Amino acid sequence: MTFAEARPEPSSTAASVSGQLWIGTYAGGGGVGLYPLSIEADRLVIGPADTAARNVSFGVYSSRFDTQYLVDEQDDGALGVYHGATDAWLMLASSSSGGAAPCHVALDRTQSCIAIANYGSGTTALYRLDAAGLPILPADIHKAVGHGPDRERQTSPHAHWVGFGLDNWCLYVADLGADVVRAFAVDVTLGTLGPPRIAFVAPPGSGPRHMLFTATHPGTAYLICELSSTLMILDVDGADLRTRATLSTLPAGWQGSTIVAHIDANAAGDRLYVSNRGHDSIAVFALDPNGDASLIQHVSSGGASPRFFTIFDDGRRMVVAHERDHRVTILDVRPDGTLAPTDLAVTVPGAAFAFVS
Repeated sequence: MTFAEARPEPSSTAASVSGQLWIGTYAGGGGVGLYPLSIEADRLVIGPADTAARNVSFGVYSSRFDTQYLVDEQDDGALGVYHGATDAWLMLASSSSGGAAPCHVALDRTQSCIAIANYGSGTTALYRLDAAGLPILPADIHKAVGHGPDRERQTSPHAHWVGFGLDNWCLYVADLGADVVRAFAVDVTLGTLGPPRIAFVAPPGSGPRHMLFTATHPGTAYLICELSSTLMILDVDGADLRTRATLSTLPAGWQGSTIVAHIDANAAGDRLYVSNRGHDSIAVFALDPNGDASLIQHVSSGGASPRFFTIFDDGRRMVVAHERDHRVTILDVRPDGTLAPTDLAVTVPGAAFAFVS
């Protein structure tokens, strides 16, 4: 399929956004912090940056502690703990990320521990959280070894994603540099990692980037490989992952330089979304009751290099952050889970991440 050509359907939520949208930015792209984003009439409005958090490329919210954990993706990486209001952020604590260039974080299912993936150093860190949700020093840190065949991107390990299995006893780490997914047995009470095992070996040069578990399909994991622009459907067998199917995230026959970035699913668990950087699209997959995927749509993301997206407004809209042209766009999510472009777009310097508080 080519880009969706349909014009946006009329939206009944033009001024209805559940919570405040924030855009995390890279300082190297001109960003100076977190930018509030609002939809006013038929346009996006960006407010003054809150400089409390810099280089925010990913984060996660804790409902248990009402705190936001945001990474500061720099060489001497940091994890910040913040309490947010509608117009400002207060840093409660800042801890080392346990490595260089942290790019992903995840809370365990009980919100007792937080895990961090450090891309630059290839390390994985696990912190136990105290009664206020603050990291307890020291972190349990694992340094990976290995490499892949790509001489530009895979000369060393690059931990790019961390996530806990649905049963909460296993922490998975997607290593883009070594073409593997590692698994650690986790004690969330003590905040410790067991010895790593290789849960999955990806095709050489594919570059595993992000993985997704959904409660709708508990026996299935979805892995996107950045360098090969593929979606892998995996069967979960204890801690191990086994290939069920591999699908391209691109239209058949398309040629060009492109890599994937992010994956997520809708609340119903019957639609899966993957962003393509280069092709500059969101690929939409239908998930059947068995968890198998089929490609049903490509829609233009509205900018260059869509690094991150998230669904908001009660599942009716998607916000997309584009790292190359610093553009943030809004797509409508139709009732059937497919996407439609809109005219809502704004420039945000260094755009990298988006979340709702």
